[in-house]
Amino acid sequence: MTEPVEIARKRLVMRSMRRGIKEMDLILSDFARRRLQDYDAAALATYEALLEESDLDIYHWVSGQGVAPDRFAPLVADIAAGATGLTRPHAT
Repeated sequence: MTEPVEIARKRLVMRSMRRGIKEMDLILSDFARRRLQDYDAAALATYEALLEESDLDIYHWVSGQGVAPDRFAPLVADIAAGATGLTRPHAT
């Protein structure tokens, strides 16, 4: 039996919040809250596969320090587009 899409979304939001490095907690949890509600089952599966990758690799891809594998390139570009400024302190 497959998991209902709404349950998968909630699970993936939680997985996005508890990563190995703080920067990825911030970037992925923000992305998941903003975008996963629009994802279908196939897109959620791709996002889940991305979460299986190491946080350091994902961070390098999102920050432009590395090139994401083709299967993740559109997703990583979407994450990167919303990540600008999330890991930098606000000016006082």
